[in-house]
Amino acid sequence: MTIDIAAAWQASQIEPLLQELDRDLVGLKPVKTRIREIAALLLVARLREQAGLSTEPPTLHMSFTGGPGVGKTTVALRMSGILRALGYVRKGHLVVATRDDLVGQYVGHTAPKTKEMLKKAIGGVLFIDEAYYLYRPENERDYGQEAIEMLLQAMENQRDDLVVILAGYQERMNVFFQANPGFHSRIAHHIHFPDYTLDELMQIAELMLERQRYRFDEPARQAFREYLQLRVQQPHFSNARSVRNAIDRFKLRQANRLIQQAAAVELDDLTRIDASDIYASSVFRRASAAPVPGHNRQQDIQTS
Repeated sequence: MTIDIAAAWQASQIEPLLQELDRDLVGLKPVKTRIREIAALLLVARLREQAGLSTEPPTLHMSFTGGPGVGKTTVALRMSGILRALGYVRKGHLVVATRDDLVGQYVGHTAPKTKEMLKKAIGGVLFIDEAYYLYRPENERDYGQEAIEMLLQAMENQRDDLVVILAGYQERMNVFFQANPGFHSRIAHHIHFPDYTLDELMQIAELMLERQRYRFDEPARQAFREYLQLRVQQPHFSNARSVRNAIDRFKLRQANRLIQQAAAVELDDLTRIDASDIYASSVFRRASAAPVPGHNRQQDIQTS
């Protein structure tokens, strides 16, 4: 008996989903490689099943760790599509939840909330962001443990049509798994999302601007690199999310600058972000006013 794996891969329509992931996200090569490996594993498992080879169903639940704005939700969405293409879930939709969606504030409130989220996610993927907030042992009246027990039960009993992805900061997730070994034993794939490098953040900004039909001129491009070098060292930096927020503010300043000129402008003026739109950021003022305490994330940024 011969099985044409190449034909099966093509027929599954997985490759277009993986290529879409490549287009949507800059960098993250280890993550993309791991997702491709998981897709290959699941396809082979399906072919083995169809060939009558005795095998246990693969464990599909996952853990995504990393900082904010590194693409965890986007990858979860693509993963849901891959699972649907291979027939592991019926619908392939993504339901995003946090503690507030699952845990109630009084007795009898948690169970119906958790059941409702599980009901919404059946046939697809339930993505629980900052999952460690479900567990608050310091509060005796906290109802997170009830939600945890219901999730564990669903992950076991409904695994034929529900995939759960737990996400959050790596260190906190490690503590969470140590305190809740039931989760760790049910998760087969732990994927870490690294922070973006400085060059990758620049590339993300250029892509965002291009999609919105804006652009940096060369002085603005240099100004934005200086902006990033300072911003990554300041509190609450969120990778691509912070880049997107910064671009929104640059566009705001550009619009006000053009209005204040009170003159006719060229089409190029409507698309161009100037260096002045970037240097007006409070990031530069904060950097010159005082050093930022705490960990210097710039030491973690490797430029090519």
